[in-house]
Amino acid sequence: MSNIDLHLDKLRKARERGLIDQHGLYGLQWGHPDERKDLVAVRDRFLWPLIHPDKIAVEIGPGGGRWTRYLVPCRTLYVVDLYAELLEELKRNFHVPNMVFIQNSGTDFPGMAPMSADLIFSYGTFVHFELPMISTYLTSIANILRPGGDVVLQYADKTKPVGAATPSFPDCDPARMAALVRDHGFTIVDQDDVTLNNSGIIRFTR
Repeated sequence: MSNIDLHLDKLRKARERGLIDQHGLYGLQWGHPDERKDLVAVRDRFLWPLIHPDKIAVEIGPGGGRWTRYLVPCRTLYVVDLYAELLEELKRNFHVPNMVFIQNSGTDFPGMAPMSADLIFSYGTFVHFELPMISTYLTSIANILRPGGDVVLQYADKTKPVGAATPSFPDCDPARMAALVRDHGFTIVDQDDVTLNNSGIIRFTR
C-alpha cells in the first residue's frame, strides 16, 4: 500500500470498527483539538490567530473535519483531497455554502486561481508523504498562495522515538523540512518540533 492509499484505508477501517459512530466524527479517534493538550497548543498557536472572515482558506486532506470546523468561518474554504470517498465523509458533517470541495490528482489545486489563497492548512496528511511528494506540493502551493499568505503543515519527525516507530512516516525531520520549504522560496515564520511526540508543525509565507 502506498502512503497515499493509506488515507483511504484508514477511513475504511474506521468505518468497519465503528470508530466514527463512537467518536462522532472521523478523525477524532486520534485526538480532539479542543481537549488534548498538544492539539490545543497547535490550534491556539498555529490556527486560531490566522482565521478571519475575509480570508480564503484551503485545507489539504481534511479527513472527517476535526480541524475543518475552525476554518469554516473564513470567507471561502476549499477542502482538497485525492479521494472522493473522503470528501463525501466530510460532507456528512460539513457542507455549508462557503465550502468548495475539490478532488485533486494528488498534489494540485484544480479550479483555484493563482495567488488566491490567504491560508493553507494541513494536519495528519503530509506526515505520510515522502519528501519528493512534499516538494511537488510546495510548488503547487507557491502558485495559489497570495504574497503574505500563510501555510501551516504538520510533517513527520523520524528523530523522535514515536515518529521513528511509525511505519507510514517517511524519512523526514525538522531540518530537512525547513530546508525544503526554504528551497521553494518560502520564509519560515514559526516552527515547533517539541509539542507533538511524533511530528512537527511549520508555518511559512512567501
